Amino acid sequence: MSDIALIRKIEALSMNAQPALKTVQQDGWILRFANGYTKRANSINPLYPSCEELDRKIEACEQMYRKQHLPAVYKLTAAAFPGELDRSLHAKGYDYVGETSVQILSLSQIGEKPEAYVEICPRQDRKWFDHYCRWNHVCEADQQTLKQMFDNIATETCYMLITDKDGIPCACGLGVLEDEYIGLFDIVTKKKEQKQGYGTQLIQHLLHWGKENGAAFAYLQVVRENKPALALYTKLGFEEMYTYWYRVKS
Repeated sequence: MSDIALIRKIEALSMNAQPALKTVQQDGWILRFANGYTKRANSINPLYPSCEELDRKIEACEQMYRKQHLPAVYKLTAAAFPGELDRSLHAKGYDYVGETSVQILSLSQIGEKPEAYVEICPRQDRKWFDHYCRWNHVCEADQQTLKQMFDNIATETCYMLITDKDGIPCACGLGVLEDEYIGLFDIVTKKKEQKQGYGTQLIQHLLHWGKENGAAFAYLQVVRENKPALALYTKLGFEEMYTYWYRVKS
């Protein structure tokens, strides 16, 4: 598989794993809408070849997002089509923000499953959701949107909590399995329990869950500014496959 094909595959998997509330396919570009909750779920994804004139297409996308009362946001990778899109957006006043590393790991490399207190649910439940929203500071106005996004995931899921020995939740995360890949999302540790190893336990158990359910690879996305997370993922054997970034209309 070529680098471009692999990027498109992982991007498609990640969109399935974190579905928007509305999606429009427009001449090779995928437009996603989710009430403004996260740039990822409210962005234009120019993944595939198209034939429309570029300036006209950019204007059409801006109009569509204006109708939804949202800014036009592009999520770009080395696979973005056409190749001059990033330069064109820069010339039109779109700012460069949020560079993110997309990393991959062969599950043949993972070690033994560590001892941990683990709770697993195949679909989101109130306990997992409440802890995630509290620890990740999801405001009440966005919680209904987030719940709908989780409900819209069509592929196999693993909502996981790591607790202490007394059963008190300390970390949570989501694994989404599709086509031999498990994507790791929404990894968060309770603030006062950070640097206690709970995040590492969580990721390792998600990886083992994926392998036990047929995954051969894992992928995740981490912003370049998150140095502690980057260090942890490197320690666990993840390697950068590509990056993505956003262009946001200023």
